[in-house]
Amino acid sequence: MQKPPFKLRYLHPRYWLLWFGVSLLWLIVTLLPYRVLIKLGGGLGTLLMKLLKKREKTAVRNLELCFPDMPQSERDDILKGHAKSVGIALFETGMAWWWPQWRINKLVTFSGLEHIEAAQKQNKGVLLFALHTFCLEIGGRLFSSKAKLTAVYRPHNNEVMEYLQVCGRQRSAKLITKRNIRAMISALGNGESVWYTSDQDFGRSKAVFVPFFAVPQAATVVGASILTQNTDSVVLPYVIVRKDDGSGYHIELKPPLENFPSNDDTQDAIYSNKIVEQGIMQAPEQYMWLHRRFKTRPNKDDPSLYK
Repeated sequence: MQKPPFKLRYLHPRYWLLWFGVSLLWLIVTLLPYRVLIKLGGGLGTLLMKLLKKREKTAVRNLELCFPDMPQSERDDILKGHAKSVGIALFETGMAWWWPQWRINKLVTFSGLEHIEAAQKQNKGVLLFALHTFCLEIGGRLFSSKAKLTAVYRPHNNEVMEYLQVCGRQRSAKLITKRNIRAMISALGNGESVWYTSDQDFGRSKAVFVPFFAVPQAATVVGASILTQNTDSVVLPYVIVRKDDGSGYHIELKPPLENFPSNDDTQDAIYSNKIVEQGIMQAPEQYMWLHRRFKTRPNKDDPSLYK
């Protein structure tokens, strides 16, 4: 995808409030030090989640569904950390889009890089099997210092936000829209590293219903199996965690998945969800619980799990 051209209609008055907000964000993230941004973001997120009652209700319900045996006090602690991460992620997005590389590099440590290096030496494609944490945006920028990335993304409905996110993300990766399966397979076949997620509810298309934490039947896409079954590529679980001490982030690449893909999409999806669960539990408060993960039911007439 080429860098999109700026269009004069982006300056239409209906976008002025958006430009003001983006400009304010740029000013804050470029002037303030990282630790201040984290504290400020935590406070902002706590405030935002009090205003976004519907999203908060979804997060509460997801935690109830996934961890029914967890003490309520523990779920409450996850929810508090989750609220803080909402605001922190806003500033992390600005950091990912606008910070210089030298400033970004100071924040990250790595483990498991030998796995991607081994694949690269063999000219094999790598599917970085990631998950939707609030560190998602900055993770791509941090990891781009170690490997050229091809990232799968969903175009934004607002044309100005689409312009901004494409320009920002192209600092880290080549972009492919999530429906362009052929381009993803081609990238893997060419030995590229493709960043991919499958942990959200994308409906019934190319999905099977398998366990996810305590929910016995969660709609789970089998895209990872489709993408890798015809390419000589490896699948590496990818996890990024924001460190509790405020010093930055740790990115971990786990060993390649064995016997993946198999000839059974359902078993592959069960395997994939187990990998996602393990990644989430490394920092459950940093996962995007505000997504309606279980909105698609096995039968269309089944009652919704969300009230």
